[in-house]
Formats: sequence, structure tokens, C-alpha cells
Amino acid sequence: MNLDAIAGIAHEPQEEPTGVVVLTHGAGGSRESPLLKQICDEWARRGWLAVRYNLPYRRRRPKGPPSGSAATDQAGVVEAVAAVRELAAGPVIAGGHSYGGRMTSMAVADGLTVDVLTLFSYPVHPPGKPERARTEHLPRIAAPTVFTHGTADPFGSLQEVRAAAALIPADTEVVEVTGARHDLGSKTIDVPVLAVDAALRLL
Repeated sequence: MNLDAIAGIAHEPQEEPTGVVVLTHGAGGSRESPLLKQICDEWARRGWLAVRYNLPYRRRRPKGPPSGSAATDQAGVVEAVAAVRELAAGPVIAGGHSYGGRMTSMAVADGLTVDVLTLFSYPVHPPGKPERARTEHLPRIAAPTVFTHGTADPFGSLQEVRAAAALIPADTEVVEVTGARHDLGSKTIDVPVLAVDAALRLL
């Protein structure tokens, strides 16, 4: 399975895949994010082919996305979805953590077709700057969408995330992770299980 073009790593189920999931990372991360690994493992356990991949900026440099890289990174999302469609039949679920989820949501708003959009720690606004909302494209999203979000995330409160979800004209669900910050780390809540359950409910 060659995913070199998107710097992708596949988590394969034991049997023929039900469908395919493709996820990417936040601005400071990479495909090696522990969160992405855990979520992809859970999808594979449920019988799906799950792929975690690097956005174009990460393939080019070790640091975060440079100013002006959004268009290229959104094109990378489109490329990744096209690549995984070749690997398995069935539904396609796409998304990512923070910046990666935002780039995926913008690609979907601009016409990329997926069956479910799954967003982890969606950055509703920069920390401490609620006036700089990153929600203007959400009304153009036609795919059912899951927001998995920590109650202590400085990039948006649960109330702000629910308001953002309400802008999407398709079905949405907000998965609340009590006490979690932007990394969605939790010692008491199985975040991958809850997020996968929610995505499957929206199929």
C-alpha cells in the first residue's frame, strides 16, 4: 500500500474494510501524533482502513505552517482523500486535529465530498481572541460533522463549539471530553471510542 505521495501511514483492519478514514494533524504536530495513532487504531479495530498523513507544509519543513500555506494544505487534504478512495470501497470519513481539521473542513466547504467530517479540538478562535472566529466557512459544509472537544480547550469553549456546529446545515454532534485541553488527553475518557461512535451514528 503506497501512500508516499501524502506521507501517509495505514492502519489496516483484519478483514475487508468497511470504508476508509483519513486524518491529519495540528499545526505543531505530524502524523506521529499519539491522538491520531489512537484514533486510527480504533477505526481499524472496527473494521475500517484508517490513514494518518502529513499536510504539505509538514512534508516540506519541521516547524509549523508558514503564513500563506492554507491553500496548499487544503489542496493536500483533497489529494489525501483522492488517494485513500483508491484503497477501499465504502464510505469516506475525513478530518483532523486542530489546524488539520480546519483545513479539512475548508476543503469540504469548497466542494470536497466526504461522508462524514470528524474534527478534533476545532480551533474556533485563537486562544484569548474570541473576536477572531474561524467559522465563516461552516455554513457551506454539507457533510455530517462531529466535533470532539475538551471542556478546557482555550481555542473555544463548549458553548462556542456548539454555536459553530449550529452553523452547519447538515447533522452535527459535539462529543464533550470533560477536563481535556487542546491535546484531548484524558485519563478517564476513551476519546477514540467516543469519537468513532459519534461518526458512525452520523453515517
